[in-house]
This record gives sequence, C-alpha cells and structure tokens, in this order.
Amino acid sequence: MILEIDNVELYFKEKRILNGIYLKAKTGKVTGILGSNGCGKSCLMNIIFGNINPKYKLIRIDKKPILKPLYRTKFVALLSQTNFIPNKIRLKTVFKHFNTNWEEFISFFKNLKLSKNRRFNELSGGERRLIEVYIVLKSDRKIILLDEPFSHIAPLYVETIKKLIIEEKSKKVIIITDHMYRHIIDIADTIYLLKNGCTKLVDKITDLEDYNYLNAGSLC
Repeated sequence: MILEIDNVELYFKEKRILNGIYLKAKTGKVTGILGSNGCGKSCLMNIIFGNINPKYKLIRIDKKPILKPLYRTKFVALLSQTNFIPNKIRLKTVFKHFNTNWEEFISFFKNLKLSKNRRFNELSGGERRLIEVYIVLKSDRKIILLDEPFSHIAPLYVETIKKLIIEEKSKKVIIITDHMYRHIIDIADTIYLLKNGCTKLVDKITDLEDYNYLNAGSLC
C-alpha cells in the first residue's frame, strides 16, 4: 500500500500553518516526520486521519484519491497525544475490546504482568501511554499514525517499542513523529522535515543540520 498526502493548506484564523505539504509512505517502511515544537506535525497527522479538515488536501491510496475522512474507513489507526482509553475500564476488558493478546503483551512488558485486573487510571502516565501505543500498533489497520509515541515512556520500554515498530512495518504503513529525534532517526526508513509549513525530504541525516533543525555537531 502506498499513501500519499499532497497539496495540504491549513489556516488557523488568518495564520497559515501548513502549505506545500507532500508526504509519501508505504508498507514496509517507517516514515518519520521531524520538526520543531508547534510547527504543525500533530495537525498533519490529524489531517491524514480526518480529524482536521484543512482548506485544501489530497490524499491518495495506491494512486486513488480518497474523498472521505480516513477514520471512516477500516484503513487507519491514530495514536494521538491524548488518551483514548476510558479511565475506569479494566485492562483485561481493554485488550478484549481491541482484540489484542494480553499474553503476548506481557511477554514484551513483564513488569505489567500483574496489572490485568487494574483500571486504566490506576496506571502511571507512562504505563497508560505504553498500552495505547501497543494497542494501536498491533491493530488490524493497515495505516498506523503514531504521534509522540515515546513521550513519558521508560527508556527500557522505548527500545522494545522501536523493535515492535520495525516488526510491524512489514505489513503496515507506519508514520511516526516525535520530538525525541534520535528515536525517529533510528527506525525511520524515510524522514521528512516539517519547516515553515512545508515538508522537505531528508536525503541524508546531515540535512537536519543544514536545515537548522539540529545544531551543528548534534549528530556526532
């Protein structure tokens, strides 16, 4: 599957947020989006998902224009920066509802083995984030949008999530953005830099310094 986003133009009141956007992502590759805080990364993810309706946009799947919001299809799952699991629900119910295997989950995250009967709001912020990342990543959707998946997650778990993303990409389109740029660099096959409302394809990692996203020497 090939997903393309083109000709996105987004305004908030009179301020132009995005303009001249193009992004291509495909099954078998992790596509990363980098950019400074407030540059519009989350807006772009929500435009792809269909939560935000910009002035202009063109979304194509395998070269066919998609005219309805992607969230109305069975193609896409979005991990946003806010929790989507209700606070009072128990984890065993969450995993059953999302058709996700609890035993497989705890094989990766053994520290949560005894949490099956706990309510979602009884977990730490990092644990809640971890569960939502896992559920979205393991969903049956063919397009996975991950907005800041590494936020608040313990370093030990971050490495496991990165391995899971690499495993899942063989059968899914995965688009990921995070302010922790080194994690994106580690796992992304293709990277776009979002700057001044436009996307720039990063041909080589040192371009991030040339475009002044990173200070000179940051990659050493």
